[in-house]
Amino acid sequence: MTDHGKNFRRGVVDGCPIALGYFAVAFTLGIAAKNAGFSAVQAMVESLTNNASAGEYAVFSLVSAGAGYIEVAVMTLVTNARYLLMSCALSQKLPAETSLFHRLLVAFDVTDEIFGISIAFPGRLDPFYTYGAVAVAIPGWGLGTFLGVVVGNVLPPRLVSALSVGLYGMFLAIIVPPAKKDKVVRGLVLLSFLLSFGAARWPLLWGVSPGVKTILLTVCIALGAALLFPVGEEKEAQAS
Repeated sequence: MTDHGKNFRRGVVDGCPIALGYFAVAFTLGIAAKNAGFSAVQAMVESLTNNASAGEYAVFSLVSAGAGYIEVAVMTLVTNARYLLMSCALSQKLPAETSLFHRLLVAFDVTDEIFGISIAFPGRLDPFYTYGAVAVAIPGWGLGTFLGVVVGNVLPPRLVSALSVGLYGMFLAIIVPPAKKDKVVRGLVLLSFLLSFGAARWPLLWGVSPGVKTILLTVCIALGAALLFPVGEEKEAQAS
C-alpha cells in the first residue's frame, strides 16, 4: 500500500469518532431543518454540501423567518468566516508542491474537528489523510440530519439535548493529548477557554456574532503565541 493509501486509511480511522459525533449532533440540526420546512432529502443535501453546524442553523433559522437570499448568504459567510483562518493554517502545513486541486478539496470540508486532527498530523499534511477523515465524517453528518428530520421530533427532548453535547466532548479529546505533552499548548488552551468565556459575557461584544468573536480571539491568541513562543527551525524539522 502506498503512503497515500496508508494515510487515507489512517484518516478513516481517526475520522470515525468524528463521524459518530456528527451523526449524533446532526439530529438536532435535522429538527431545525424540519421546522424550517425542509424535507429529509433537502436537509441531507444541504448538510452534505455545507458541513457547518452553526452556519446551517443560521440558514434554517433565517429560512423560517422568511429571509431573502442575500441575507442568508451574508449570515452564512459571517458565521463560517473562521474556516477561512483554518484553511490558511492548513495551507501552510501542506507540502509546497501540493496542487491547487488538492488544496481546494482539503478546504471543502475544513470543520473544527477535521482541522484539529489534520493540523495535528505529524510533519507535512498528506491531503489523503484529510480525505479519509472527510470520507466518513460527511456521510455521518448528512445521515444524522436526514434522520433528524424523519424521527427527531419523536425522540425525548432530553435525549436530543444529550446527543448535542457529544460533539464538544469529542473535540476535547482532540486538544487534550497535545496539551498534556506541551505546557505552552496547555497554557494557550486554558487561556483560550478563559478569553472565550469572557468574550461571551463582555457587554461591548454582545452585538458581535459568535463567528466574528472566534476570528478575533484566534488571531489575537495565535499572534501572541507566535511572538512569545516561536517554533524554531530545529523543532519544526523534527516534527516533519
